[in-house]
Amino acid sequence: MLIFGSAEIAELARFYFDLDSPYQVVAFVVDDEFYSETTFQGLDVVPWSDALKKYSPSDYSMHVALSYRGLNSLRENKFKQCQSAGYELVSYVSSKATIFPDLKLGSNCFILENQNIQPRVTLEDNVMLWSGNHVGHGSTIKEHAYLASHVVISGHVEIGRRSFIGVNATIRDFLLIGDDTFIGMGAIVTRNLAEGSVVLPSKSEVIEGSDPIARRIISKTFGDL
Repeated sequence: MLIFGSAEIAELARFYFDLDSPYQVVAFVVDDEFYSETTFQGLDVVPWSDALKKYSPSDYSMHVALSYRGLNSLRENKFKQCQSAGYELVSYVSSKATIFPDLKLGSNCFILENQNIQPRVTLEDNVMLWSGNHVGHGSTIKEHAYLASHVVISGHVEIGRRSFIGVNATIRDFLLIGDDTFIGMGAIVTRNLAEGSVVLPSKSEVIEGSDPIARRIISKTFGDL
């Protein structure tokens, strides 16, 4: 199989596919304008203009391994580019993820370890779930969405296309999250969100250690130092 990309996400995808899937990565593919290095991670890097000739879609599958740049629109565009060229876009699901037989899984998903994905969940095309998330029963994560680590999606939630959900965010059950939504790390979502919404949690207050208030709090909590 081929990996589209030649940066950090591509490196990780190669590691996971080679270690924990029936696929073996044979080369990386990049757009012609980004073709500068001929090798990456010890494998050939091939410009897109040569990929179809050297690695025919009838013989090779592909996985698009790009980041959430442009609120996931870059990854969406490259997914469609490779799909239109005729490549089968394969998904990776960690053997260390908890899933059930009724999981509906799209193409080009990247599902890392320690997920808790409950019954009747749908993950549409090109969804990325970083490590340690909970996806509640009956929920749907729509195309090209990205969840960072330790996100809690409660039951019967719909996450819109291209949405980004940051580390440790929590979403209440039976909510609709619109397309292109950005939910910052640690945010708590308790109502439906319209398309293009941004949710930012309150910043934690930081008290410098030299401040008497900090010393009083530490002393009260842990005893005299």
